Amino acid sequence: MVRHIALTVNGAHHELEVEPRELLVYVLRDRLGLTGTVVGCDTSSCGSCTVHVGGESVKSCTMLAVQADGGEITTIEGLAGPDGTLHPVQQAFHDHHALQCGYCTPGMVMAAASLIAAGEAGSEAEIREGLEGNLCRCTGYHNIVKAVRAAAGVA
Repeated sequence: MVRHIALTVNGAHHELEVEPRELLVYVLRDRLGLTGTVVGCDTSSCGSCTVHVGGESVKSCTMLAVQADGGEITTIEGLAGPDGTLHPVQQAFHDHHALQCGYCTPGMVMAAASLIAAGEAGSEAEIREGLEGNLCRCTGYHNIVKAVRAAAGVA
């Protein structure tokens, strides 16, 4: 049995028929072609699938698409401005060389943007604690924290 859902993703309205067990990450990637949201572990351990739902960071590999029905979702593709101007967190990641292989980058950027928006990136300790659900396989944490501090204006 399929369910009809409506989502606003990166400002665009979408109406879809989904299986009740279909995960949001696969709807974003396979149905909407937004492959910047990465599938890493399928268990919410790595955070590479982090998106914003209603302004909150969510690991989309553990959220059912039906749970997002009626919601506003922002993915890494929707974070930059309409003219392509990078979001301050994206720019800081670039400026501070906060990426290596890039696998964790979309989730890290989305989690960091959420931390900053919530006012929870005032210190290195807060940033490290706030990002602890997002893993970097290359252990690039030092530059990631530097980038988040810069984007938050605490560098």
